[in-house]
Amino acid sequence: MKQEAERVIDNLITNYGEEKTSLLLSYLDLVLERNGHINLTAVRDRDEAVVKHIADSLALTDLPEYEAAKKIIDVGTGAGFPGALLAIVSPEKEFVLLDSTLKRLRVIDEFSEALGLSNVRTLHARAEEISRKPEYSGAFDLCVSRAVAALDRLAGWCLPFVKSGGFFISYKGENYAAEIEGAGKVLRKQKAVLARVEQYKNAPADIAGHVLLVFSKQ
Repeated sequence: MKQEAERVIDNLITNYGEEKTSLLLSYLDLVLERNGHINLTAVRDRDEAVVKHIADSLALTDLPEYEAAKKIIDVGTGAGFPGALLAIVSPEKEFVLLDSTLKRLRVIDEFSEALGLSNVRTLHARAEEISRKPEYSGAFDLCVSRAVAALDRLAGWCLPFVKSGGFFISYKGENYAAEIEGAGKVLRKQKAVLARVEQYKNAPADIAGHVLLVFSKQ
């Protein structure tokens, strides 16, 4: 795992530069340090976290849907994965990190202030309730969500945030096909279609089977 983590870090420096890579690792270290007091992640080894959190979270940054988006919401952000890490590498974009657990959001606020992240705002709410409010309904170019729920529920929570012509990207594992089939009714109700399935490129072995499901809002 150590060699995989070192390779990830080398790639981060190549793609994002040393300053952003340092911020990414600093954020991860803050999460792991605080993890002893509040449950932020089940991954406790730093090398494993570099692969399973940083590399995985940033897997979508070269997608055109992400590159074009200006306002992004991360539903079920947990410890800030992927939203806080995406905010670090894309300071020109605006991020809202939504979660129903307030103590995690307070930690994200603390870490964001410590690292000088001015493009992150946390939102304490349940997605299915807050998405009905005018200021959030159809307000985002892109919604992302990672390791939160099965797609049939997740699509119903996430797609209401997405504007017409926008996108929802879900991070999923190898059993994604069955989830897509099970979410058909919700996707039709939300007027969304699966644009494509993006396989991870040059990914470490531990996340090589993961995919990005790209849905477009009609």
